[in-house]
Amino acid sequence: MFTGIIEATGKITSLESKQGDSLIEISVNDLDMSDVKLGDSIAVNGVCLTVIRFTDSNFTADVSAETLSRSCFKHCKVGDVVNLEKALLATSRLGGHLVSGHVDGIGEVMKRFQDARSWCFVIKAPDEIAHYIAEKGSITIDGVSLTVNSVSGSEFDVNIVPHTLESTSMDQFNVSTRVNLEVDLIARYLERLINKDSTSSTSNSAQSISEAMLVNAGFKSR
Repeated sequence: MFTGIIEATGKITSLESKQGDSLIEISVNDLDMSDVKLGDSIAVNGVCLTVIRFTDSNFTADVSAETLSRSCFKHCKVGDVVNLEKALLATSRLGGHLVSGHVDGIGEVMKRFQDARSWCFVIKAPDEIAHYIAEKGSITIDGVSLTVNSVSGSEFDVNIVPHTLESTSMDQFNVSTRVNLEVDLIARYLERLINKDSTSSTSNSAQSISEAMLVNAGFKSR
């Protein structure tokens, strides 16, 4: 598990195709590697990867074909800057929100504009995950835990404060930049629990969460 609070940025130094999978090497810049062990998890742009080799200045991980298909790794190239976060410890402060490191879909930056000292980004989410995104809810963008300002259809916007912009890869986001999205875990599990016949075959389409369903489940109506 992770928190979405980026510890450092790194840079992709090697990408090698391996029978449909990929082998990625990342230089870690200021990430403290003193407590890292083989098999540990490090989130790279929000994707949980397992360390298979490491030094004080870099680490190597496998990227499966499944991860390539669901994330922006298939578009990455040597030299790209990436966000890094080591796995959450039981004693760690939870500054963001609980992040699994399992990307739900790829979003696209539609707009970027300055809002006072912050920057506002409008992101388009894939239709299949858009209904999980709620105003003032949490969203992870390339591993960064953010609060959703507002939602309009499949688009939502977030504000990035100067510190986050400077300490992550988000300063390189431009219109049409593709980003990894992970929705709030609670939204996914809540829908799973509420939906009837959630274990039935995919031929029976899943029923989406509605206000009436939440009220029936014991939640108070606004």
